[in-house]
Amino acid sequence: MIKRESYMRRIRPFFGGELIKVMTGIRRCGKSVMLELVKQELLDSGVGAEQFITLNFEDLRNAPLCRSEALHAEILRRAAAIPGKAYLFFDEIQEVQEWEKCVNSLRVALDCDIYITGSNAKLLSGELATYLGGRYVEFVIYPFSFAEFLELYRTIAPEASGQQAFQKYLLAGGMPYLANLRYAEEPSRQYLTDVFNSVQLKDVVKRNMVRDVDLLERILAYVMANVGTTFSASSLSRFLKNEQRNVAPETILNYLKYCCDAYLFYQVKRQDLQGKQVLSTNEKYYIADHGIREAVFGGNLRDINLILENIVFLELLRRGYTVTVGKTGEKEIDFVCEKRAEKLYVQVTYLLATDETIEREFGAYAAIRDNFPKYVVSLDEFDRSRDGIKHRNLRDFLLAEKWD
Repeated sequence: MIKRESYMRRIRPFFGGELIKVMTGIRRCGKSVMLELVKQELLDSGVGAEQFITLNFEDLRNAPLCRSEALHAEILRRAAAIPGKAYLFFDEIQEVQEWEKCVNSLRVALDCDIYITGSNAKLLSGELATYLGGRYVEFVIYPFSFAEFLELYRTIAPEASGQQAFQKYLLAGGMPYLANLRYAEEPSRQYLTDVFNSVQLKDVVKRNMVRDVDLLERILAYVMANVGTTFSASSLSRFLKNEQRNVAPETILNYLKYCCDAYLFYQVKRQDLQGKQVLSTNEKYYIADHGIREAVFGGNLRDINLILENIVFLELLRRGYTVTVGKTGEKEIDFVCEKRAEKLYVQVTYLLATDETIEREFGAYAAIRDNFPKYVVSLDEFDRSRDGIKHRNLRDFLLAEKWD
């Protein structure tokens, strides 16, 4: 179990406080492990194990507690026997009906520190905003970064070079459980396919009462084939019409939103850098884990440009950046990244193999006159930096503690 210090660093300041700590993210990305890491640090700080109350609501033994009143009564009963503060850990809380009422009441009634996880972005919308507005802090948990993957993979294949490890990461992705399978190809593919099916069924179809599952599957296949490619709901509607499926763009947008709510995809809007406005059409979508794409759809090495973009995009999110696609005239910048007063631009490509590619990647910055850092990242081993634009090897870029 690796420490995932980048997350712990952000969660740690809230230990023992009254704010509810909410960890969200796609199924099997490591949220339950984060709860265990929090528990371990609390134990190390002197909290007694008898002060913990832990419930996983995917465990059928806890099915009787999946109603708010029943859960509330059970926690009050258990907490009465705890000396001092109670530490409550609720895993996959969305399985509990009206859980937000229960959690808010426990927050008021008990001297407690509450940690919850969930696999749906709707967890923090609607009624929750009413009951817990201003009383929670959210942490989105992602599958392993390349740095986290490398730390674990080297315990399994200590002789692997950085290049070999990255090749494995390109195909396997970052789902934590794969280390238990020692990244063996067939078991890993089976596991990732099962994760995908579980997300599709539990977090998309059942939660949103999707009736046309065939249509959903076609949309999923299209988006996975086109990760990182600009498209609109209208163009997807036309594509499906060619396959004899008439579907309104609004329906497609709804289905895509369901997938984003389940953290399967991330939508990235385009920004006109000259007009300083966010554009309302032709977004891009990236998948939460490129290993799932390889298992379900295949072709990660064939579509390596798209997958490298996907990997860099997720790394930017892990580091807390808000990301848009930049547009300047006819040119496009892969990622415009902002975080408080920070800003940087990133272009991603496989190799700077031709003069045309070099001109396209570096030339994308020609119309941008500010002094924020501008990067071109690729798998080239030689530094091609020029005109104040920094060229970085993609593996080094992912492993850098900070970008200068």
